[in-house]
Amino acid sequence: MNLHQFRFVQEAVRRNLNLTEAAKALHTSQPGVSKAIIELEDELGVEIFARHGKRIKRVTEPGQHVLQSIEIILREVQNLKRIGEQFSKQDSGKLSIATTHTQARYVLPQPVAKLRQIYPKVGIELHQGSPDQVAQMLMTDVAEIGIATESLSQYEDLVTLPCYEWQHVLVLPFGHPLLDKERIHLEDLSKVPLITYHPSFTGRTRIDRAFAARQLTPNIVLEAIDSDVIKTYVKLGMGVGIVAEMAMAGEEKSPELVARPAGDLFGQNIARVAFKRGIYLRHFVLRFAELLSDRLSRELITKAMQGTPDDYNL
Repeated sequence: MNLHQFRFVQEAVRRNLNLTEAAKALHTSQPGVSKAIIELEDELGVEIFARHGKRIKRVTEPGQHVLQSIEIILREVQNLKRIGEQFSKQDSGKLSIATTHTQARYVLPQPVAKLRQIYPKVGIELHQGSPDQVAQMLMTDVAEIGIATESLSQYEDLVTLPCYEWQHVLVLPFGHPLLDKERIHLEDLSKVPLITYHPSFTGRTRIDRAFAARQLTPNIVLEAIDSDVIKTYVKLGMGVGIVAEMAMAGEEKSPELVARPAGDLFGQNIARVAFKRGIYLRHFVLRFAELLSDRLSRELITKAMQGTPDDYNL
């Protein structure tokens, strides 16, 4: 048995048992993948996959155990590479970060710039996606560190730590009637068009829950994943925006937009940093996490990586 066989099995499962797609992802041929998997099954004496004719239909019970072992073996191979890179290349290498647009646009620039000052030989790869895509990028080793507000804590294969708290703000065009109110209530917002995030992004679940708890139906006329897009449509008069507070940094003196804190309406959100459980974290990965929040230290992260998923919830 060999690592190629292990990677073929793992990729076949990741591609929903489609060997053609697995072969494309691994830059090889479909017959080669199929042959390697069959040879591994013959050597182990068990079927990893149940088949109907030549088509793979599902993972067998012994196959589930084989997959768990393969995950551990390939993870440790990656760890060996990272250990080698850390001690042979010292302060050089590549840091892959998976995050959402809001984090990439408003939160990460300063920590990334500081890391580059400390480690000028370290290159940065920034992958953007939805929170669930961030989680998948971590679990498939596309990225070493992930930052998002939604979803990350739901994955058992990830170690997540609270990074910082933030609240939503209301964004209104200058002169909007709601600005005459000393305090804006959910009932007020339910009567006007709203522009906010797509349901899977940037604390949107808290917004929906707040309206549902008051048995109110918000009139959301536009959803987006990009705070700048939301602000653009607010400027056009399409509605009241609800965005993350960091998206309004630097716009306090904007002649077109007025921001009102909305933490009392929608509560506090927690951005989390995440790592794949069991991976070896190089020193500049740990340093980058420390730059994200003064709550994070390499000692805390190392301890969390060795603990259980619930040890370090806020």
